[in-house]
Amino acid sequence: MLERRPREDRTEVTFVLPPDTPPGPVSVVGDFNDWQPGIHTLAPRKDGNRAVTVALPAASTHSFRYLAAGDYWFNDEHAETQDGLNSRLHT
Repeated sequence: MLERRPREDRTEVTFVLPPDTPPGPVSVVGDFNDWQPGIHTLAPRKDGNRAVTVALPAASTHSFRYLAAGDYWFNDEHAETQDGLNSRLHT
């Protein structure tokens, strides 16, 4: 799930996944972090889900995917569109 909070010059996007689906550590990787795993690792929050928030420029479009343990790549089913293998989000 993607949560968005518009700010004056950016949009804070929170990437949210269930507690153990998939199991183990998961990071969100995309063009906003040069596709580097581990920079934006999802952490548990009070509601039990895992999440990480990334500040992105307002009125921009980004490609991203999730990377879980065991080199398991997957998309966000709540993303607006898909771009080939990647999920796309619009801020």
